[in-house]
Amino acid sequence: MKFKNKQDYMEQRTMLMNKIQGMMDTATSEEIQAKMQEVEAMDNEWTEQAKEIANKAALEDKFKALNLENKGVNVIGTVLDSTNSSANDDMYASIEYRKAFMNNVLKGIAIPNQFLNVDANTTTSEVGSVIPTTVLEKIVEKLESTGMILPLVTKTSYKGGVSIPTSSVKPVATWTTEGSTSDKQEKTTGVITFNYFKLRCAVSVSFETSIVTLGVFETTIINNIAEAMTKALEQAIINGNGTTQPKGILTETVVSGQNVDLTEGAAPTYSDLVAAEAALPLAYESDAVWFMTKKTFMTFVGMVDSNKQPIARVNYGINGKPERILLGRTVVLNDYMSNYATSVTADTIIAFLFNPKDYVLNTNYNITMKKYEDNDTDDQITKAIMLVDGKVVDKNSLVTMTIKNAA
Repeated sequence: MKFKNKQDYMEQRTMLMNKIQGMMDTATSEEIQAKMQEVEAMDNEWTEQAKEIANKAALEDKFKALNLENKGVNVIGTVLDSTNSSANDDMYASIEYRKAFMNNVLKGIAIPNQFLNVDANTTTSEVGSVIPTTVLEKIVEKLESTGMILPLVTKTSYKGGVSIPTSSVKPVATWTTEGSTSDKQEKTTGVITFNYFKLRCAVSVSFETSIVTLGVFETTIINNIAEAMTKALEQAIINGNGTTQPKGILTETVVSGQNVDLTEGAAPTYSDLVAAEAALPLAYESDAVWFMTKKTFMTFVGMVDSNKQPIARVNYGINGKPERILLGRTVVLNDYMSNYATSVTADTIIAFLFNPKDYVLNTNYNITMKKYEDNDTDDQITKAIMLVDGKVVDKNSLVTMTIKNAA
């Protein structure tokens, strides 16, 4: 399958996705899966075609540059070497693109056409610049190394609109006698569909600085984007509304019997923690951890069991980083939940047990950057945009502790 241009590819993909959506209620799972495989094949074909377009454009530019050099004309800049493996495998990882990206952000110089897959009627001023691959990898690494919650969840990169199956019932093994068999078990299967919500942040680089090294520029970009996006992503993972951002863990409805009510005005007790542990199904015992704020955890630090043994403990690892434990279970602190308080205006979850692997964060790591001018202040602003969605795929490991409002 060959596409005329990017617009032709997008139109065909949209038509196929709409057809799949219409099949959801009537077609079999095999038919739907076959159509999804067509979408994946289409995406792969366009990816290869786009690379070929970019490589041909690079070769054409090199050919023109060589002709100018043979005529004795001084060529300004570096000619893209088509033998450079990094450029051929990923043009966004090449040093040429990284420098072009820096000049685009700092000086507003347009990205060369050889790095843009656009239609003939699209101007370069309308296209955002893709963050170089090497910089992007460091951003993702920093996101996962600095966040408390982000490294724990399951991360995927499914394309938007693609439905993936989720199992709601686990199969059970059956003992049988010789020569006999066990009943075939029907495994109830549902699907989960990831959309894309746009995460945007302004990058606070000193853009008035006209001369800066590539290393300093990339380090600054990494630090600014990672700091801004880590907080936004983790906030959404905990309590995102699911409408304008990914759906958070606490937005899910807890399975019946897996919530522990706390009386307003009374401090949590040892019995409350035991009740929460008892509500956690045994199948989810090994990987579940506590989530709460530091202030809430400190209310448990002095608590003791019936033998006067402390139930909370803070250890210090080799690097001196505190490791908090509650009833033998790891505690992950965050600033995205409500602190424990003696009175609340509405029912408030102050702590919960959950296996973070049961939350899937689906991201499009092709973070792009665009520049625009604030007409009120005349400031030149550069923004980074990321497409992301997230959902709980199995809420059976979720146990909440809720202060019930007395009103």
